Amino acid sequence: MLKFERNQQTFEIGSGIVVGGQPGEFPTVLIGSIFYSGHKIVRDPSKGDFEKEEAEALIKRTEELSDKVGNPHVLDVVGSNADALIRYIDFVADVTDQPFLMDGASPLVRLPVAKHVAEIGLLDRAIYNSIDEHTGEDEVKAIKEIGVKSSMLLAFSMKKIWPEGRIDMLKGYENRKGLIELAREAGVVNFLVDTAVLDLASIGLAAKAVYLVKSELGLPAGCGPCNASTTWKKGKEKYGEKAYQICDSVVDTLVQLNGGNFVLYGPISEAERVFPVCAMIDALIAYTNKRYGVNPKLKNHPLYKVW
Repeated sequence: MLKFERNQQTFEIGSGIVVGGQPGEFPTVLIGSIFYSGHKIVRDPSKGDFEKEEAEALIKRTEELSDKVGNPHVLDVVGSNADALIRYIDFVADVTDQPFLMDGASPLVRLPVAKHVAEIGLLDRAIYNSIDEHTGEDEVKAIKEIGVKSSMLLAFSMKKIWPEGRIDMLKGYENRKGLIELAREAGVVNFLVDTAVLDLASIGLAAKAVYLVKSELGLPAGCGPCNASTTWKKGKEKYGEKAYQICDSVVDTLVQLNGGNFVLYGPISEAERVFPVCAMIDALIAYTNKRYGVNPKLKNHPLYKVW
């Protein structure tokens, strides 16, 4: 099991959810997407019209699973436009205390939502998604004016596809500002590094990048293997649904075994599969690392719940 020599930063988001630290100290934070493109509970994505009872049931189930196994949950709230995303977030804020990602495809979506979230006093629970290679000075200025404190840093560029390149993206290269510098200029204090998964082959690269971010920078890091595994049609056709589900779980645990602090596991309906699997890995990591002087810092850590 891993123990990083570099000091590992931790950030608290919302009411008591801690992300970061040495493997075994804090549970892996699980992040599930809701209202994403194609989500069946969404009736009209342009208006943000959705099945409220079904949405609340999905969210409440993640709370139950989190209580059962000890892994915190964050909602990745996705919207195609600012008005729809605001409606989704207002609903989420009413039915749960969970932190949430403000997940929009562009600043035109994200910034109005972040401003609304600030106005209703929810910035402590909100994570801007994301600051990336396309983030310009205007967006940085707007983020600072709004007062955003937590953000994903999407450490990827087609010019920097290898794991070491993700470090360049964060630190800066060829007179280009790194994402960490941009985030600091924007007033962000809680950095969550997403090492980006594009296809199946890139899952290993992203997991290795998580390890490098942890070992070289000490920042909380993770990624979303589901970005690739959910599109793996050949897997279902060739091996069947059961084998596919096992493979889907394995790629999530690969992130944990490389020191990952969070996993973007895809559709929120996958929570039933993800929570017990990731909790088991957390328990094994924590039990092993106790021998090397790393102890769980929470009484409800999966180590004390899984067995």
